[in-house]
Amino acid sequence: MQKYSKESVVGIFVLVGLLGIGYMTVKIGDVGLFADDTYPLTARFSKVTGLKPGSTVNMLGLEVGRVGKMTMDQEKQQAIVELRVNKGVKVYDDAIASIKTEGLIGDRYVGIDAGGSGSLLKAGDAITETEAPIDIMELVSKYAFGDVKK
Repeated sequence: MQKYSKESVVGIFVLVGLLGIGYMTVKIGDVGLFADDTYPLTARFSKVTGLKPGSTVNMLGLEVGRVGKMTMDQEKQQAIVELRVNKGVKVYDDAIASIKTEGLIGDRYVGIDAGGSGSLLKAGDAITETEAPIDIMELVSKYAFGDVKK
């Protein structure tokens, strides 16, 4: 009788541990299992160096979404970035999307200046005004080798 009670306790312990690991995997991996509480917007950039799917989308210093898939338009030579913005966040058609860096050599993210004078963007609409990332290494090399214009 004692053998079965020990096995039951160990089984329950293992089950709780597996459930905890599964929960943490979903939370850390930002996997949405049940409902998607975001809507897609697209933005076209001349280059997206350092940006990757899953990078954050910030507005007013707050995280308001994540970068979805990224594709390339070969005819226009532009990168098309899908932005998954949280529902309830209002982005206007005069918004500006720019790729920025956290700190000096940190991760890249998309910053949105929400605008406000136009009409609201709906799911699937595009942000037309974009700014490509600044290449810090290029600026440093220009400064170091004297190519900076005064």
